[in-house]
Amino acid sequence: MKEDILKKMPGVQRGVLLEDYTTYKIGGPAKYFFVAKNKKELISALEFAKKNKFPVFILGGGSNLLVSDKGFKGLVIQVRISNFEFQVSKNVFVGAGMGLTKLAYACAEKGLSGLEWAAGIPSATIGGAIYGHAQAFGIKISDTIKEVTTINLKTLEIKKFLRKQCQFSLKNSIFKKTKKFVIISAVLKLKEKNTKEVKKSIKEFLDYRKNGHPMKFSSAGSTFVNPEAKIKNKKLLIKFPELVVYNKKGIIPAGFLIAKCGLAGRKIGSAQISEKHANFILNLGGAKAKDILALIKLAKKEVKKKFNINMETEVQLIGF
Repeated sequence: MKEDILKKMPGVQRGVLLEDYTTYKIGGPAKYFFVAKNKKELISALEFAKKNKFPVFILGGGSNLLVSDKGFKGLVIQVRISNFEFQVSKNVFVGAGMGLTKLAYACAEKGLSGLEWAAGIPSATIGGAIYGHAQAFGIKISDTIKEVTTINLKTLEIKKFLRKQCQFSLKNSIFKKTKKFVIISAVLKLKEKNTKEVKKSIKEFLDYRKNGHPMKFSSAGSTFVNPEAKIKNKKLLIKFPELVVYNKKGIIPAGFLIAKCGLAGRKIGSAQISEKHANFILNLGGAKAKDILALIKLAKKEVKKKFNINMETEVQLIGF
């Protein structure tokens, strides 16, 4: 029966370990797995899943993701639609599977600026960046979005969203909120700038990440969304004067909160909260998803207890 199902959809694999497709290097098997390299293949895979009533998970570059040790009991579709085209008026058409770092360099060669900040985000794709509204250094992916093309998961109809319709907010979007659409491609609006200046900016962002982020071990990137700064407790403001500054900025770094709870360096199994940047939870080698999840829960509990702040997980949890 299982073999008959696979014959109906060439390219679908069974029992593929997802640890090989995530930056965490953690995750059990996908019941079914398919790589979509173009829109036609993506639609065929979605039709296949719909016909067989399989749950679907759309996979990008594998960052910002923690997959259960038990895997995913459905069809995982990795989107590798990575074509791109420079259009008129500094617009760029790009497939959802295009890597952000590669795109940033390609744009630099054309003297186009706007994506330098995203260079060096591990395995990040344009589709994943739009889905999770990627942002860093005060810059957001939505700053460059003109239009996003999607497929409705239920009806399989093509739907386009203008930037305002994407409902972008802090590390969120209509695509992440509703989980009703698969991003196929986007049109970005960039700015003209000298190629050397753009490349210099890319290098500066890459160097910052290299020096400030733990790069030696596998991780999913930032574990928690930086919460809004609304600290009113006078004792805390006196004890941690940095909070006064963060209150003015409106955002508190999650890593600061976790570190002040004394959790930097804490280990469970082969997972560890980074000593270098406490908003990163690392796989030291052979860590299980349950170990990472235990540290996530511990960080949430201790930050709530000490600062009365509810931490929002940025990393997607799949198969739990």
